[in-house]
Amino acid sequence: MRARRLRAGLRGWGGVGAMAAVCALAVVCVLLLPLARSHAEPGPAGARGAGRAAPARAEACVDPQDRSPAPSAAEGDTIRAIRSRGHLTVGVDQNSYRWGYLNNASGELEGFDIDLVHRIARDILGDGSKVQFKAIPTNQRMSAIQSGRVDMVVRTMTITCDRLGQVAFSAPYFSTGQQVLAPKTSAITGYDGSLAGARVCSAKGSTAYDRLAADSRSGRLPASTDITATVPNQLDCLVRLQLGEVDAVVTDGALAASQAAQDPAVALKGATFTTEYYGVAMRLGADDLVRQVNRILEDYRADGGWKTSYDKWLSPTLGKDSESAVPPAAHYG
Repeated sequence: MRARRLRAGLRGWGGVGAMAAVCALAVVCVLLLPLARSHAEPGPAGARGAGRAAPARAEACVDPQDRSPAPSAAEGDTIRAIRSRGHLTVGVDQNSYRWGYLNNASGELEGFDIDLVHRIARDILGDGSKVQFKAIPTNQRMSAIQSGRVDMVVRTMTITCDRLGQVAFSAPYFSTGQQVLAPKTSAITGYDGSLAGARVCSAKGSTAYDRLAADSRSGRLPASTDITATVPNQLDCLVRLQLGEVDAVVTDGALAASQAAQDPAVALKGATFTTEYYGVAMRLGADDLVRQVNRILEDYRADGGWKTSYDKWLSPTLGKDSESAVPPAAHYG
């Protein structure tokens, strides 16, 4: 089965675009995201009646990236259901340049996260094209898994203690940190006092917003920093920045670097100020799938597949010597 394309009317980043093209894309993406599963489509494995693992207690959680179960090739109910269906249903982004975006020349989804999805499908189903992609906004990643719309989400999703109580995660496949993006001409210098009086944008349901809210309450951020600008998809923050509706964006540094590549008028400001790890998110209780994905990630790192994908998609924006250029070590809970 060929990987299903997202709606033909959508267009992704083919490279650096003009500001008008960026704005047009964002509007189209918001309007046309496939937010509801068709009744004719078979549901993801184990979405109904499956047992759920006990949520992890956030107060007892330390190093959430190290709590995933050990790799295994054992087949359970979730894997059997996926193989019986014949394809993997995966929630992804379609407008994060170099991570998950629609190439307007080929009409196909491309990027670092997309490469990983094809590898998972190849190892589970024997064919990397046996994937049904679903575009999932940032603020709907968790609900898409919990409702059974998708088998997994591979969408620059940070592993956190709070999220471990709601979904299951693989071992980490990428490390990054929060960073500030602002116009090159801005006086903003990073995540510091220069944000005083600034309007800062972040995505709803993101770790960036969680950090901004916590630091606003604690006083780490200047009291005059306005963090009320939130959007469903983090790319929308770039559009608002370009329109002058906000003064800065806070998002993962890896994503911010790709946005800076799209628009040469903006730049990263200061260093990353957190350490975060992306994981593949799956349904609580789908332990056989989680263990299989961890096994696949072990192989992906060992056989050079991870490095090949990094060099192709992310090295141009993050660099070959970035701390993110090496896959994070896996430790299992």
